[in-house]
Amino acid sequence: GFLDHVALGNEEWNPWEGDEKNELVASQQRYEANLKMIKNARSHLEQTSLRVQIWGKAAIGLYLWQHIFGGHLQPADVTAQWREGSQKAGKTYFSFVTGPSVVPGYFSVEAENVVLVLNGREKAKIAYATQWLHYAQTLIQTHKIQHVAVVLLGNEQCNNEWIQPYLKRHGGFVNLLFVTYDYALVNEEDIFQWPLGVATYRNFPIVEPSWSMLHDPRSYLCNFLGTVYKNSSRETLMEILKQDGLDKLCWIAAREQWQPQETNESFKNYQDALLQSDLTLCPVGINTECYRIYEACSYGSLPVIEDVMTLGDCGNSSMYHSAPLQLLKTMGAPFIFIKNWKELPAVLEKEKKMSLQEKIQRRKKLIEWYRNFKAWMRQKFINTLENSFLPSDKG
Repeated sequence: GFLDHVALGNEEWNPWEGDEKNELVASQQRYEANLKMIKNARSHLEQTSLRVQIWGKAAIGLYLWQHIFGGHLQPADVTAQWREGSQKAGKTYFSFVTGPSVVPGYFSVEAENVVLVLNGREKAKIAYATQWLHYAQTLIQTHKIQHVAVVLLGNEQCNNEWIQPYLKRHGGFVNLLFVTYDYALVNEEDIFQWPLGVATYRNFPIVEPSWSMLHDPRSYLCNFLGTVYKNSSRETLMEILKQDGLDKLCWIAAREQWQPQETNESFKNYQDALLQSDLTLCPVGINTECYRIYEACSYGSLPVIEDVMTLGDCGNSSMYHSAPLQLLKTMGAPFIFIKNWKELPAVLEKEKKMSLQEKIQRRKKLIEWYRNFKAWMRQKFINTLENSFLPSDKG
């Protein structure tokens, strides 16, 4: 027995040999299985990579692409006939085209999935938007594209009935609708609320916060540059500002008629007012939501918002217990909401007592919130498209 053992000893006897062989085989199998999994995941990724072309035929497309996506456009010249850009985000490769030369049937459609950015403000715009929808419908019918989503600059009184027949749920072909204002049909399934954003049609820039924007004392407590409509709450606001000489502490430039075209001077004035005031007053216009809210955020000037529903069909549904500005409130916007401008003197009194340090903290918080808001909207947009357009894994 001993000799046997010695002889075996020379061969380095190993009582665990069987187990090790099994382990080796098992680990080889695991390695191969993992390799297969990685290959599958890769091919799955390649299969599931979406290509989405965004057709920007309304100015809010620029807010989506440049402000929310942080995308670039070539050429940089805003008056160019054709501008384009692209970026990869999530599992999706996005390309964006805009400009007067983007005309139905006269440019190459380079993706199976399309997002149409349309203006539905008034009759003439709707007629133009409808041409685009009919073009997209033809592409679906001829199998040139598979899916369509619409980002819509909605009507300020939320009269968007014209778009409904085009939605899948009503027998149409549009999978998803992202629409501005507190539209009562928003359901977070196929109809989503979309932010109005800044006035890109007036070339409002992407603002990078500077040290001085965050830290310098500002010359004015508040600002309001805008149109004062007859018999509106804006008239009340002007009276209240004049009462206690509060208009001397604020940058106020009121006009009687709305002007769509900014001059370079009027636009610079407006930007300076945002930069030089701690608060931006946002009285309701035709709708509570306005470009001013987002523009003020860009400059760290806190919006003071008249929190009342405007006339029309906005937000008249069970979803909308916190309308107006449902989207901003849901996202925890750190604004000052007031029901009546009579509350303003108390707000400004409190403002006078705030230290610069407190104001600096508030500006930082506002700018940080706005950055997060845009990032969240971008992620939500991508996720919604991917969940809707990608083949699902469910059997």
